[in-house]
Amino acid sequence: MLLNALSRFVDPEVRERVSRLELSFNAHGVDRFGVSQPHLAVFYTVLAALYRRYFHVRAHGLANVPARGRAMLVGNHSGGIAFDGAMVATAMLLDLEPPRIAHAMSEKFLNTLPLSSIWINRVGHLTGLPENAVRLLEDERLLLVYPEGARGTAKLYKDRHSLVRFGSGFMRLALKTGSPIIPVATLGGGEAVPTVTNLYSVAKLVGAPYLPITPWLLPLPLPVRFDLHFGEPMHFTGTGTEEDEVIDRYVGQVKDKIAGLIAAGRELR
Repeated sequence: MLLNALSRFVDPEVRERVSRLELSFNAHGVDRFGVSQPHLAVFYTVLAALYRRYFHVRAHGLANVPARGRAMLVGNHSGGIAFDGAMVATAMLLDLEPPRIAHAMSEKFLNTLPLSSIWINRVGHLTGLPENAVRLLEDERLLLVYPEGARGTAKLYKDRHSLVRFGSGFMRLALKTGSPIIPVATLGGGEAVPTVTNLYSVAKLVGAPYLPITPWLLPLPLPVRFDLHFGEPMHFTGTGTEEDEVIDRYVGQVKDKIAGLIAAGRELR
């Protein structure tokens, strides 16, 4: 009932883009992973308003994102809330041709919130388990990955352009599935939600990794422009079972590429 009520406010552009997604939806508009066209239309109507009219997002290098087939978008995190990931996913739907869904691995605590787990799944995001990521890539999907994890979004304002330690799981996943990596740099997240400190003990009460505190206390975003920079695909050969030394070297190459995109993007801004 709620979904039907919200559907009346769906943006016509979003509805049209969702209708052109090259996914196998059944008669009810749901695909094999539980992704729902009606839920997507409502969800991305909200994100489209942020993308077009609040953050005024500019996407650079979209030609580097493959129109079809498996690929991994690997980017940097900044800002207390993952608006950066939301804007990258929105760029895939609104500005990529043909439109695609960027699937992400959601934080496990989100599945404990009321209605959250249903909506997260219906808009294409699965619980952050390796087997889910493999299934999506083997189905020729686009996967959005942030190797910094919660460490990235927990960065303070002064560190917003830095990169913290990357996990290596994404690289083993890319090798195992033969997926190219598209490096992505996002600028603006740290300015939109300028975190001055994080509360960890309070966050644990609700199962969250941290609670960001801004100069106005609540992590409500400022209308700061976002710039997304998509780099050329990076291809790595292997099986995903390589020694840690080999994997770490590959991870370092991706991290260096994203750092370079951030630096170039800062000059443009």
